[in-house]
Amino acid sequence: MGHKFSLVLSREITEEESVTLKELGFGEATFGTDSLPTNADIQVTKVDFDETVSPTLAEAIEAALAAVKKVPDLTVPGLSVPAVPKQASEGDVIEGETVEAAVGADKA
Repeated sequence: MGHKFSLVLSREITEEESVTLKELGFGEATFGTDSLPTNADIQVTKVDFDETVSPTLAEAIEAALAAVKKVPDLTVPGLSVPAVPKQASEGDVIEGETVEAAVGADKA
């Protein structure tokens, strides 16, 4: 399972900048056009990741942010990470409710 997240860049990037970002670790990322979260009239580039190399989500995001810093005049005004379901461990109640044994049920 990969680490899924999206970065919204501060502007639309050029083809050359796209190549640079791919060389810096965005190779498996999907680039698309979106609008700036704070101003829908401004077109920007959105990058979706399903990153499988980094051991943790935090490291994957840090690596992506570090790569963006290497492109002049480019920042990240938006980051989104989908909710990850909690892994169940023995004794957890994931759905439903805990029911106590009926009093006297063992006396039949």
